[in-house]
Amino acid sequence: MRRELLVVPERSFTFHTGDIVYTIRHLGETQMPWRTCKPMDEKLKFVARLLDGEKMAALCREFGISRPTSYKIFNRYKESGLHGLEERSRQPYRYTNQLPFQVERAILHIKREYTDWGAPKIRDKLIKLYPMIPPPAKSTIHAVLDRHGLVKRHKKRRYRAQGTPLREAHTSNGLWCADYKGEFMLGNRQYCYPLTITDYRSRYLLACEGLDSTKSELAFTLFEQVFKQYGLPKAIRTDNGIPFASPQAFFGLSKLSVWGLRLGIRIERTKPGHPQQNGRHERMHLTLKQAATKPASFNFLQQQERFEQFQTVYNHERPHQNGNDDKTRLRI
Repeated sequence: MRRELLVVPERSFTFHTGDIVYTIRHLGETQMPWRTCKPMDEKLKFVARLLDGEKMAALCREFGISRPTSYKIFNRYKESGLHGLEERSRQPYRYTNQLPFQVERAILHIKREYTDWGAPKIRDKLIKLYPMIPPPAKSTIHAVLDRHGLVKRHKKRRYRAQGTPLREAHTSNGLWCADYKGEFMLGNRQYCYPLTITDYRSRYLLACEGLDSTKSELAFTLFEQVFKQYGLPKAIRTDNGIPFASPQAFFGLSKLSVWGLRLGIRIERTKPGHPQQNGRHERMHLTLKQAATKPASFNFLQQQERFEQFQTVYNHERPHQNGNDDKTRLRI
């Protein structure tokens, strides 16, 4: 059952102004154990007791305010009455370096007349029209235009990775495929990032190195070793991930891809979300995962030993299957 609260007004009036004050009290409500005070009420009490003849020094100690503050409150009351005790805006009357409104109006007028002009041209126009005033900075003019919604903001276009034309290779070293197999955690709680390189035509596994990150410096070292051992390929096919590509660079060229171009190697990239374009290499990753990463070794040395054993078996013992389903052992 809902209980309705009775509202009872209590009447009183101030001693010095004679204004009647009504206090609303709800019957049945629990009264709070503390009293709330507002700055306006404290100012009224302070002025009322001053008008009653109490000393300024004693009131300042009781209310916890300084002498200058107390005289400021009292003088405002004598000048404006109760309205003088209300809180005033603390905004400064003027700013030291504020642009005069006449100059701001001139900037807007020039902008409306020449809609395709920016801050530098508007500044030059101001100097010609009003040589007697100090010209505002370009940043100030731009801020004025921006404040009035006269600046067009262009969205920054992000680089979107795209695939390159892919070519078939009919000879060894005609095309290499490189990629990072998905990272996995070792027994010592460190992540391993295997970088693998294969020959497209022969499916020969040229390198399988467990690295602790995908930083380009580590990839540089491995590719340099493979180049010295097997020579330079005509092309290398990779995906658009780091360090093979860089989303912030021009045309997505990373340091590693620029190095390959300087060596005369053609760069091929698969389309994002199309791993089948590098299907032979991805299929090798599945075999590598099943044979050498489950379960993972304790540290990098033990895991690298398993990678080298897998590389030997994959290249020299394990038969590969061609398109005619004939099992042949291909070597580079």
